[in-house]
Amino acid sequence: MGKNNKKKSGLPNEKHLLLPLHSTTATTPVVDTHTHLLTTYSWYRSKYVTGNFSDIYEFVRGLYVGRNVKAIVDVWCEPPMPRAWKELADSAISPGDRATKWGGVDYWFVMGDHEVKHYNDEVEKTILEAMTHPRCVGWGEIGLDYHYDHSPRQLQQEILTRQLRIAVALEKPLTIHTREAEEDTERILKAEVPADHPIHIHCFTDSPEFARRLLDHFPNLHIGITGVISYSTNTNTAATVRHMVSRPEGPRFLLETDAPYMVPANLYDSLSEVKGRLPLCHTAMIPWVADFTAASGIEGWDTARIMRRANENACKVYGITIN
Repeated sequence: MGKNNKKKSGLPNEKHLLLPLHSTTATTPVVDTHTHLLTTYSWYRSKYVTGNFSDIYEFVRGLYVGRNVKAIVDVWCEPPMPRAWKELADSAISPGDRATKWGGVDYWFVMGDHEVKHYNDEVEKTILEAMTHPRCVGWGEIGLDYHYDHSPRQLQQEILTRQLRIAVALEKPLTIHTREAEEDTERILKAEVPADHPIHIHCFTDSPEFARRLLDHFPNLHIGITGVISYSTNTNTAATVRHMVSRPEGPRFLLETDAPYMVPANLYDSLSEVKGRLPLCHTAMIPWVADFTAASGIEGWDTARIMRRANENACKVYGITIN
């Protein structure tokens, strides 16, 4: 049955999820500042029902160890929050557990409510509990999405404002989602967030002009670059990278996968044996995001330099360490 399903769907063999060594693997650490690990593993189990990895820890050790993955920032943003958030966070508290369960990968997380129609006091209580955890490094992802409009826009704005006020009071870094909502996102952020607050604008695809205004106003704001930079339908992200490189302080970008979404299109140049498309993205694909970023029309910034700068920025925004 498995063979028939694979043939019918064109699903690549699971072995291709273990990526080839990248030219930067030996020298440059991988840090993924935005991944949805539980969703990624759930996608994996749904596609490879009899797959090799029986839990999240095996998945991480199997695909990330040996690929120089040093740290991930996991994102919990779809309430009700499964209690798995605490299990994973607790399992990363001790160095011994990080070595044995996580294969030496440093696990950090953020939490917020992006599905605002479900926001209530109970959801807020869970988020506030998470903020006290030693592996929690921020509040998010939260924000406005006028592309999908899953919730009424006025409600999106109200719940974003409510969460921003609490996060700022707690001095937690912010992970912001914004899509086709430039005017309202900018207005609310400038009204509610101190200029020097650490902010990660995740998976940026809006206009370079919008990015410039945010970067000008918030000196500790950084722009997240995902595999979407490699998609032909998106030219804004590459243009934003070029602007960031030209700024006097240098580029304030972060590298992220937003896994399981958005496999970098250029990855397939390194996977000549793969027929079809991989069913999910994961953290070890970060070097290919950096590859495309380096090829986006910027001089003096190769893949390794981009990754090093992004890693430095990740430490600034989230206060994480890279061992």
